[in-house]
Parts: sequence; structure tokens; C-alpha cells
Amino acid sequence: MLKSIIFTILLAGALVFFVISCINLIKNMQTGKKKDDRSDKIGERIKRVLIVAFGQSKILRDPNAGILHFIIFWGFVLFLFAVIESIIQGFNPNFTFESAGPLYSAMTIIQDVLGLLVVLSVLYALYRRYVVHVPRLEVGKHGKIDATIILLMIMFVVVFMFLQNTAMIAKHNFILSKFEIRPLSYPVSKFLFNGNNSATLSYEVFWWAHIIVVLAFLNFLPYSKHLHVLTSIPNTYLANIEPEYYNIKPLNLDDENAEFFGAADIEHLSWKQIFDGYTCTECGRCTAACPAANVGKSLSPRKIITDIRHRTHEKAPLLRQNAQIGKENTPQVLEKTLVHDYIADIELWECTTCGACMKECPVMIEHLDSIIDMRRNLVLSESQFPSGLNNVFRNIEVNFTPWAFNPADRAAWAEGMNIKTMAEDPNGEVLFWVGCAGSFDDRYKKVTKAFASIMQKAGIDFRILGTEEKCNGDVARRLGNEYLAQTMMKENIEKLNGYGVKKIVTACPHCFQSIGREYKQFGGDYEVIHHTQFISDLLKENKIELKDEEIKEKFTYHDSCYLGRYNDIYEEPRDILKNIKGSEVVEMQRNKSKGFCCGAGGGRMFLEDEEGDRINVERTGEALSVTPNTIASACPFCMTMLTDGVKHFEKTEDVSVKDIAEIVLENIK
Repeated sequence: MLKSIIFTILLAGALVFFVISCINLIKNMQTGKKKDDRSDKIGERIKRVLIVAFGQSKILRDPNAGILHFIIFWGFVLFLFAVIESIIQGFNPNFTFESAGPLYSAMTIIQDVLGLLVVLSVLYALYRRYVVHVPRLEVGKHGKIDATIILLMIMFVVVFMFLQNTAMIAKHNFILSKFEIRPLSYPVSKFLFNGNNSATLSYEVFWWAHIIVVLAFLNFLPYSKHLHVLTSIPNTYLANIEPEYYNIKPLNLDDENAEFFGAADIEHLSWKQIFDGYTCTECGRCTAACPAANVGKSLSPRKIITDIRHRTHEKAPLLRQNAQIGKENTPQVLEKTLVHDYIADIELWECTTCGACMKECPVMIEHLDSIIDMRRNLVLSESQFPSGLNNVFRNIEVNFTPWAFNPADRAAWAEGMNIKTMAEDPNGEVLFWVGCAGSFDDRYKKVTKAFASIMQKAGIDFRILGTEEKCNGDVARRLGNEYLAQTMMKENIEKLNGYGVKKIVTACPHCFQSIGREYKQFGGDYEVIHHTQFISDLLKENKIELKDEEIKEKFTYHDSCYLGRYNDIYEEPRDILKNIKGSEVVEMQRNKSKGFCCGAGGGRMFLEDEEGDRINVERTGEALSVTPNTIASACPFCMTMLTDGVKHFEKTEDVSVKDIAEIVLENIK
């Protein structure tokens, strides 16, 4: 009776404290005033939870740590039955789940086998952190102590559960119930308790120890980076569904009451962006994959997200207090801002928006959403951005391209090719969206001509916009100039819709992403195809054929981030190269969904490197390490960066950089 009373008081106190902590966290989340509805596509969201959260698919992208975490995760999930059983025993000491029949057999076997695996996994996790010193796990003294406390608590929960079971077996004179199977606990019980009468007292000690550690663990979570134990599954459910996962959300620029655009501090973020901060496991997968971090720049996606969390813990309670007492309170904390004081401007401008951080994040955090919002604040609200962007923005506004080219020359590449514009005849089967690089850059104009020639050989009745085409808006948008981006996007949409365009093909992944995915936000709904997909289809349909004679060419293909990670197009470019007789296709170490950025995305094409090494040099070095004759690409930005990289290594005589379209045209019948 006394045990039940003490247990009831302990349990009630622990649950009340836990609920209060959770309520405070929820109130902190509500500090974010930016609207964000995540109630759509329920079926797809549930499916992703099953695959990513319960199937641990993203965790397993790193097999060593993945298997480790998989065991700990599922051990904890399945140990919930043991925890529930122990809690009920606090009121009814004789309770077990034996009435579940054969299911109880499975439960008891799992407790023994997974219990041992979890203990071993925890020990290995501590070994990786303290002996191996895995770089991405180096999180500072506080983070390391936090991780150690959690890992030890997990181990103690399992060890005390195990000892509790061994004592229970001895307490019942080593007679197991009908459906009870304990392959490890039983022999250990025989070893520990055979021949002594301490089983009953030991059981009570281990039961209390198990319960106390469980309740302590529960109440430590809201104040730990391991809060993800509670938030990771909801965050996985709430993340945007791919391919919208990588889309940039629009700003309402027509809001007359808006006092700012973008985000300077936590109150400008959405509840979901703050929830991302709570969910971060600090595993470091994002930063380990980040191209900027890899070459020694300041940007760390993990730091961006944890800075949001730290700032929320610091500022949100004060904002709530101010709202309650209805008066100004301006301690030093409120005089600071998330941007500048916690996150330096240079960190934000070093992002290439390649999406590697989001691809690797096991709990579906949306780093880019927050980074772009903070860039928007710097550009639209503070007018603080690298001086080199002044010309970029001015050129887009005046010349409709990031470069200082005359818009009247946009279709000059097509002279003599007998290509019709939409203004001349809008009845073609597909619109070829050339893009700024394809229209003006001398190197990429060769790609534009090559692809146009392929379509002509295939008998495709295509059109171009010519001088009516404008920058797709991607560069301005990723650089935070949402106003300029929306201007370009809406003007293009008006033109496209005016011609009744339904199908578009483009050789630029940035145009592909922007027009195909993000134009829908403003009424531009088109079927957009990348030229590698289009060429692949032409080959499959025998509308073009490759030469029969073999060539001696060794290719390595560089994945464009906007084509690969953003849109899951990996196989078509490779299949095209493999279909060329005599060709050999070798993969770089980092390829496909783990591919390494060229360094030009997110507007970085137009920014100088202020610190660290150059991303394109890192990537080109990786390409050259597999000794290709040709580095194949499918993006104008990638081509520029890789070409510069080959020049850096003084390999222009040995290695060429070519677009897939150029390679196909060289090998077409």
C-alpha cells in the first residue's frame, strides 16, 4: 500500500512537470508569427513517417551510425511495453502482459535480445564519441555532456529493466509463466540469485531504479538536444512533401501591414521553423554534407538550426512575459537579433542551396527555408548584402538576366538555324526555354545549339520565346530578393499563359526547378522536362540513333543539385552516356543523392569567396581523381565551375568538360 502511494505521488509529479515543460515549449513555438499550414496530403505524410521515422531510411544512409541508431530506436519503441508493464505494477505488483499469449513470448524475447543489443550499441556510440572522435559528433562540451547523459540513461533504463526481470524470475523460484521466454534473463537470474534469498528485495530495488530513470529521462528530454526523441516523428510528418520539400515558399508582398520581410529574429519565423530547432539531433550529418563547411567556410547548417533553438529558449519566454504584462521590457537579450548577433551574415551568404543538408537530415529539418528567410530580411528589410549583388539585381531588373547583356541579343544564338519564335508561330509541340546562360554565355550557347540541333534531327516541332524570354527568377529568389524574383516570374507566367504554353523543355536545372515547381505558386502550371530526360526519351523512341562505331571515351558524370537532389533525376544522363558504344562511365566517390555541389547555386555564381577554399576546386579534384577523358554535366552553372576547376588543375589539355547534349550530338547518326 505504501509503495503504491509513494509511486502515485512520484508518477503524478513527474507527469505534471513533463506536461508543464511541453506546454512551455509549445508556447515558445507560437512565438513564430509567420503562417505555415502543414495539414495537406495526410496519406503521403503518414507514408513518409513509416519509411523515414520508423523505417529509419535516412539514418541508414550512413550504415555504421545508421545500424547503431536503428537498434537503439527500435529497442526503445519496443521497450515501451516493459515500461508500461512496470508502471502498472506500481499499482498492481502482480500484473504482467501474460494474457497477450504468444505476443507475450515475442515481448519477452525482444526485451532480452534487443536489450543486449541496445547496451552494446550505447557502448559503441560512446566509443565513437570519446575514442574515435567522429568529426561531425564534436559538438562542444555542453553538447557532449548532454549526449553522454542521454546515452547513459538509455543504458541504465535497459540494464535496470534487465535486472528487474532477472529478480522477478528468481522471486518466482525460476518458474517462467506459460508464454514467458527469456533466453538471457533466465540464465543470468540463475547465476545471480541461485542459493540466496535476496530476490524480493532486489526486485524492489531494480523496479524503483528502472522507474526513476524512466521518469528522469522523460523530464530531461525537454531540456536536452535529445528532445528529438519526442519531436522527430511529428517533424517528419510535418515536413513538406517532396519535391515541394526543396521549393522556396512565396512572400506576400502585397501585405500593406507588413513591417518587415523575411526573418531577423525568431518572432519572424514560423512555428515549424522553431520546431525544426527543437527537433535537431545535432548529429552533424547536415554539416558533414555541406559543401561550404567541407572547404573551410563558416557556414554550418547544424549551427543555423541550433542557433534558432538557443535563441528561442532565450527570447521566447521574455516575449511571452511582455505580452502578458503589456509593457515594454528591453533587457540586453531583446536588443540582440538572431541574424547578426547569433548567425553572422557571411554564414547565410555562403549557402549554395544545394539541399545536401536537407537530404541527409534524418528528422526532415528544412534548413533552406530558414536560411532564405534570413537572406530575405537582409535584402528586403535591411538592404545589407554583398556589394557584388548590386550589379546582379540591377542587371536582372534592367536586362532581365544576371549579366550585363543586351536583352535584344537573347536569341542571337539561333541565327541561321531556322528556329521559330512563339511570336511568329505559337503552335509548336514544345517550347524550348533557353535560359540566360544558354542565351548569352559563349560556352553554354554551344550547348543550346547542340540541343536545338538534336531536336531538329529528331523532327521535333519546337519554338523559343526569343527576346520575350526573361530570367526565370531563381537567382534573385535564392539570394533573398523575393520582390525582383516575383516580378520576373509573374511577367514570364503572363507571357507563357498568353501563348497557351503547356509543355516546356530546358537545359538549365535552375530554370527546370523554378518554372516546373515554383511557378505553380503564381498560376504557372506547365509540364517541364529537362533536356537529359528529353534526349533519353528520343533515344528510347528511336527518334534519334547513336553511331555504331565504338569510341574510346571515359566519362564521369557530375550531378547537378537542382536536377538530382531537388528532382530525383539521376539515371537518364547516365543511361545516355552508357548507350554510347565503347564508352566507360565511372562514378566519383560522392555521386547521385550524395553528390557534391559545384558551388554556384543559391546565387554563389555571382559572389566571391571570402574565406575557405573554393567548392568547385574540391569537386573538380574529385572528378579528376577517377581519371576521366570527359567530365559530363547537365547544367550551365556546373559547366562553368567545373571548367574553371579543370583550368585550376592545369588539365585542360587532358580533360574536357561537356554537356550531355554536346556528347550526344557528337555521337549521333
